Amino acid sequence: MHIEILSEDKSGAYVVERLTREIITGLRAEADIAVRPHRGCGSLPKDLMSRPSKFTGSLLDLLPAKCRAYNNVYKGTDMILVAVMDSDQNDPNLLRQEMYAVMHKFAPDIRSVVGLCTEEIEAWLLGDRDAVRRAYPGLDERVLFNYEQDSICGTWETLCRVIEPDNADELIDIGYPAIGHYKSKWALTIAKYMHADNNVSPSFINYRNSIETAVRRPGPIARPAASVRRITF
Repeated sequence: MHIEILSEDKSGAYVVERLTREIITGLRAEADIAVRPHRGCGSLPKDLMSRPSKFTGSLLDLLPAKCRAYNNVYKGTDMILVAVMDSDQNDPNLLRQEMYAVMHKFAPDIRSVVGLCTEEIEAWLLGDRDAVRRAYPGLDERVLFNYEQDSICGTWETLCRVIEPDNADELIDIGYPAIGHYKSKWALTIAKYMHADNNVSPSFINYRNSIETAVRRPGPIARPAASVRRITF
């Protein structure tokens, strides 16, 4: 089995790769996994058949074209295409429906999974509080205790206040794009201690269930490995 994961950015890639590998291992399945980080989430193009601009690097902008490419290369193989991103301020149910509609339309011959982190990927990090504590033993327990899981609250700022209690306000004031470096560092550090079965984030549990369903669903008969080309974007 081959799994291609399209992630919104490098921060999400660290977390999604570790957790997905653990889910697959827990199912006693074998799969090679490739994670493709993007430059943000972007938005679906108005013309889904249009060729994306060479200056476009966001996940949603490229999703229709990538689905067409993956379907062309992996049709007839045991492959799962996964797209994981933040829901931000979007209605996650509506966004999930739109993404599945695109993936089913342009990659009809391969299985697809959509993973949406409620607001931000930091919701999945905070969903494993044990991992956060192990990664950052000097954290602010009060802020962690008061966080309502998967709430729309400025999730990365909440994580910042949890693990950087002494300079959180300064880091939050820095904002984007500089804060991206810190978010990647936090994600990489916490991901090392995360376990899929420990995560209480409802949006992560939805993703885990979707991956498990896709893996258990019989896939197409795989072609010989030599005939399968790997896509590089």
